[in-house]
Amino acid sequence: MSDKDLPAGAILQRDKKTYAIVPRTPVGVVTPDVLEALARVGRKFEIPIMKITSGQRIALVGLEKEQVDQVWEDLKMDIGPAVGLCVHYVQACPGTEVCKFGLRDSLGLGLELEKMFVGKELPAKMKVGVSGCTMCCAESYVRDVGLIGKKKGWTMVVGGNASGRPRIADVLAEDLTRGEAIELVGRFMDYYRDNSNKRSRSSLFVKKVGIDAVKKAIL
Repeated sequence: MSDKDLPAGAILQRDKKTYAIVPRTPVGVVTPDVLEALARVGRKFEIPIMKITSGQRIALVGLEKEQVDQVWEDLKMDIGPAVGLCVHYVQACPGTEVCKFGLRDSLGLGLELEKMFVGKELPAKMKVGVSGCTMCCAESYVRDVGLIGKKKGWTMVVGGNASGRPRIADVLAEDLTRGEAIELVGRFMDYYRDNSNKRSRSSLFVKKVGIDAVKKAIL
């Protein structure tokens, strides 16, 4: 089955009969209304698996094809990209919002990046992690783009990966203001989009061209 034959936002499962969907929950923040909507559809459609993902989202797994559109209609939530060649999600730790270790507003920056970049078309999938301190609870060093909050500002790293071929991201810039960090994320994504081969993750791209070449091109 081609992607164009799939119901909106649906991911065909290994049984080749049922589907999963991933509603968009920016930086993992949910409200009582969102949780109640998920609980309602879970009971109504007898969804067998509802799983919190590594990207701070909740996947609904085991839907019949005819149920997918009905579930989206009941949820009234946006689709969270899960398989396309684009920015899939931004994950973030609590940061200065509540964490005693937080040095920077990771939730606020993460929400801004989510709004600006999720769904942006790229050569391969991309994941972003925003950590409010150097404890790096949002796994920034193993994300395509990572931001780490420090006393003097944000450190931006690129080219990380936590998959079967893990790679620690390279430091691109340090002591960035919030505005500078957002701008640099956009410049890196554009540079990667314009210079990488299709389906080549940023980890392979940065390893191939070298972090010095990336710095020279966009700093």
